[in-house]
Amino acid sequence: MNDTVLLSRDGPVATLTLNRPDALNALNPEMIETLVQHVATVAADDSLRVVVLCGAGRHFMAGGDIRSFAEKLSETPAERSDGFARMIGRLHAAIEHMHRMPHPVVARVQGACAGFGLSLMNACDLVVAADDSYFASAYRQIGLTPDGGGSWWLPRLVGTRKAMEILLLSERFGAADALSLGLVNRVVPPAELDSATNALVQTLAAGPVHATRRAKRLVRESLSRTLSEQLEAEAASFAACAGTADFVEGITAFVQKRTPQFGRD
Repeated sequence: MNDTVLLSRDGPVATLTLNRPDALNALNPEMIETLVQHVATVAADDSLRVVVLCGAGRHFMAGGDIRSFAEKLSETPAERSDGFARMIGRLHAAIEHMHRMPHPVVARVQGACAGFGLSLMNACDLVVAADDSYFASAYRQIGLTPDGGGSWWLPRLVGTRKAMEILLLSERFGAADALSLGLVNRVVPPAELDSATNALVQTLAAGPVHATRRAKRLVRESLSRTLSEQLEAEAASFAACAGTADFVEGITAFVQKRTPQFGRD
């Protein structure tokens, strides 16, 4: 396995670092394979509580590696189409794993976040961004349409009309706009990005693991359910959580007026 994506761990927190800083962490075929493998690994690790996704250097991810795309220009149109279909199909396995993994995924974003980088960020559950971050769909400039669920996440996060604007016009926008649109949760100065991300991660890691996982699942699955189906799912989840040791600890701590110390059943 190559080092285009690094996987590290600190207790119940895993960190995935996009590691092509000299290329603004742009996605190439080697990175695709490593990203898919590492995301599958953390998704299957039940001992984790939180996953952090970040970029090495000054940028999160500037999208696909245009130089690697240029290498395909000598191929016939059919060859290019077939090759990219296979590549994007493989890449999308990482997005599926992120969507379905039980632990929350926190994106730490700085600098450029464009193309697949924007789709990848939107696939995360929470986002902390530096105030010098900038965002763009970027597909329009090279005659492509979104990948990585870009056309799925955006309408759900910002509404259809704004999603059309972001994708069809491909205008760059900053962190303040991303915050007002609901694409990121918090915006901080670059010097505070690590501490702000860590504070959020530690809050998640110290929380009730079963409730956190079930809340993520409820939100993720709500968009494909009717209200009645969602109410039924909420009732089942509430009941399941009530049978855990975390529930006992939470209620006991509340009565005793102390901070709960949640653990694993």
